[in-house]
Amino acid sequence: MTPAELSRTVLRSVRGAVEEQELSVSVPARIVVRPSPRPGCGDYASNVALQLAKPAGRPAREVAEILRKRLAGSPGIARVEIAGPGFLNFTLGDEAQVPLVRDVLAQGSGYGDRSARSTRTAEAGSVDGSAPADGALAGSDAREVVVAEALARIEAAAEAPASSCAPPVPHPPDLVALLARLGSDEARWVLLRPAAHDPVRVPERPVQRESNPRFRVQYAHARARALLRNAGELGFSGEPGDVGLPVAEGASGVPDEAARRFGSGEPAGTQAAPAGRTLQGLLTLLATYPSAIEAAARLRAPDRVVRHLEATADAFFRWHDDFPPLPVGEQKPLAVHRARLALAEAAGTVLANGLHLLGISAPEYL
Repeated sequence: MTPAELSRTVLRSVRGAVEEQELSVSVPARIVVRPSPRPGCGDYASNVALQLAKPAGRPAREVAEILRKRLAGSPGIARVEIAGPGFLNFTLGDEAQVPLVRDVLAQGSGYGDRSARSTRTAEAGSVDGSAPADGALAGSDAREVVVAEALARIEAAAEAPASSCAPPVPHPPDLVALLARLGSDEARWVLLRPAAHDPVRVPERPVQRESNPRFRVQYAHARARALLRNAGELGFSGEPGDVGLPVAEGASGVPDEAARRFGSGEPAGTQAAPAGRTLQGLLTLLATYPSAIEAAARLRAPDRVVRHLEATADAFFRWHDDFPPLPVGEQKPLAVHRARLALAEAAGTVLANGLHLLGISAPEYL
């Protein structure tokens, strides 16, 4: 279940409460749901009850209880809880991940892109790092040019009105010289990563190791692609489904359910709670990628896409360690491996789509 789907579900509950005269309010045009701010508070949260309390003339927690009862048992929602003055916290069911992964894979390069047109061909020159033939980039403010290019792609993807002007920016090194010195990918990442009010910090040279966030994001994508190739060599492919339990500590990479079967001696679910958070963390970042693109377009802030990709790459690696997509040793591919492989492919898809919007390559090998 994506945030948009959850938002529509909550909106239907409000509409139902109004139609059945449990609430006397105007039905809002949309309901905002956001990832929960901290662990233990569900997967998503909404302040809709607080917003409706005043026009309804009722305490926010009373409004929240009306909505909670209506939302309990909804497909994809495992639990709805009321917190604080009237926040609704939603915990999604395990089955909610399947439609999300299926949706990402079905849309492919179009996931997070609301436009009907593609900008890949038109912008190939800027992606490979070469300057236009007329030398328009030479002498221009490097950061301004790169931000404008990225915003054009982001705004097209979000179907937002195109910007008419660029904000004031500090004057970093000339773009053409920076491209030659660092390479296209590193130069663009360096210029796009800081928020508009932060200075650009240019490294002496690009560093190809995981301490470099740009490398880490590209490496996560390359790793996802490698998993697909390796699975193909083993004769299986991805299929959205239940990814199973995390590996048991000391079980040599065998899924927990299989470890119990073969007598590893590790209690079932030893790592399920913390490892379950790595799974939900990755799913949340995949689900909120489209809204991150919309926010970046609305705020004219491509750095938001950069941060979302960094978080997604880090979440992917954490999840990968807890839920290995490939069988180990003599183990045969199981349904959980096919489900994990599909989730890995979905993560790679989101990383590739975001890198494209920034004008940065998504390598198959690294």
